[in-house]
Amino acid sequence: MSLKVHATCVRASPWVIEMITNHKHVRLGTALALASISAMVGCASHNRSSMNTLAPATMPRIATIDERYQSYNVEMLEVTGGKFWKPYGPELNALLKQPAPGAASSSSGDTPAGMNPGLYQYRPPIDLSNARLRKLAAALGPAYVRVSGTWANSTYFPDTDTAPAEPPAGFIGVLKRDQWKGVVDFSRAVDAGIVTSFATSVGARDNTGVWAPEQAKRFLDYTRSVGGQIAAAEFMNEPTFAAMGGAPAGYDAAAYGRDFKVFRTFAKEAVPNMLITGPGSVGETTGDWGLAYGNVQMLKTRDLLAASGPGVDAFSYHHYGASSQRCSAAGMPGTTVEDALSEQWLRRTDETLAFYRPLRDEFEPGKPFWLTETADAACGGNPWAATFIDTFRYLDQLGRLAKQDVRVVAHNTLVASDYGLLNDQAFTPKPNYWGALLWRRLMGTTVLDAGLSRPGLHLYAHSLRGHPGGVALLAINNSRTQSTTIVLPVPAARYTLTANKLEDAHVQLNGQELKLGPNDELPDLSGKPIPAGRVELPPASITFLSLPHAENRN
Repeated sequence: MSLKVHATCVRASPWVIEMITNHKHVRLGTALALASISAMVGCASHNRSSMNTLAPATMPRIATIDERYQSYNVEMLEVTGGKFWKPYGPELNALLKQPAPGAASSSSGDTPAGMNPGLYQYRPPIDLSNARLRKLAAALGPAYVRVSGTWANSTYFPDTDTAPAEPPAGFIGVLKRDQWKGVVDFSRAVDAGIVTSFATSVGARDNTGVWAPEQAKRFLDYTRSVGGQIAAAEFMNEPTFAAMGGAPAGYDAAAYGRDFKVFRTFAKEAVPNMLITGPGSVGETTGDWGLAYGNVQMLKTRDLLAASGPGVDAFSYHHYGASSQRCSAAGMPGTTVEDALSEQWLRRTDETLAFYRPLRDEFEPGKPFWLTETADAACGGNPWAATFIDTFRYLDQLGRLAKQDVRVVAHNTLVASDYGLLNDQAFTPKPNYWGALLWRRLMGTTVLDAGLSRPGLHLYAHSLRGHPGGVALLAINNSRTQSTTIVLPVPAARYTLTANKLEDAHVQLNGQELKLGPNDELPDLSGKPIPAGRVELPPASITFLSLPHAENRN
């Protein structure tokens, strides 16, 4: 038998070489394998330009996203004040070295059931009237602000301006009326439609244990009375872990289905213009990883949907590719900073969506996806969530999901904990904020097909905001050591984000550090004009390219 090797050039990269030499179905002799790899290396430089030559004028339209696609969470606990994730430091680090507590001592009245209360620290209510906070949030608008989270399931809303000093039985927190008015005022000031969920704990039920709409009606009536409205809402935050959110003992999928039907009937009558999103599940994936919260029982989304029947306007879910170091003692899967640019890590957002897609198709066919909560890791984020290295995940995730029928992505959080876009003490921008701001200014709502991404070049294309026919490109080089090149047929403006170190809290745009100016003015975010031709993308860099004259008719 003779084997003919065609001189077809492909770019030789370590992952290709590994695939050829190690794949169990490829049995090449050592000499032939080395010769083949040598041929690929020899013609890589010849084909680098042709392989990465882009045609922005003819990129087809493949999807459309919501104008408020890039959104964010403000946790209900931030609004009320309460115990949220303890900051990294000597006290938390010492705690993480101790054995995990037993189930009997793993919860308290004001922390989620099944979790170690030592992981939390009191956080005072956020000042949503802060001028800097409003200015920076408004720069990301229009957006959605989702005010929800685990604590929202057990938060009491009073019927008068005088709130009780302690939450009534069956609740663990109190949302004062003036605090919620602050959310409404904030949403108007920054052009962020409100997304929320409702109290579903033991205190929000009748004497038979069925969910009762009294608390929800009081909450919605007050919202209207202060000039606000709820754009969209989930019935319950993360029903797959209902027990952690204060659901009655023994709560199961059948109980959820019964309660959801009561909620849907109430919502369609009380607020017919409010979108119902759901189920808002978390923890499931097609990958070889998953999310669990200690010994908390997990309900399966399939069972929840089968019990509730159809009834949502958008299929919502949550995605965390890992838990943070805070929850490692609970046996939850983690990740490392060394993996932060890896293909395996970045594709986890696809694996979560791939799990929920067939469920959407079966139970809610045709409904758009909303990812209503996501960040680098659950449990407040890892320490490197506040550095430039997480901006790769943040922007790559936005690019990936926009191509896959996800209409809204709400990052957790705007402010609180390590994964916030802003520092939770000074409200100053973290690297992810600058990435978010560039996305907001450049990436429009029409999603174009830029071609397949590969290791070292993740490429995404959208309409250019404010320029009919223009194209905005996002080119991510996630290689730590190798540069790569693309070729543009038209002039462009270049916006390249880099940092002196990947784990740096400061980021540069085209070589200039981004920081607020006097009176919290945003810095100049102008792109650097470049001619048509080759564009080199340095290792570990993120580049936006604005092509106003692309003349794309799609």
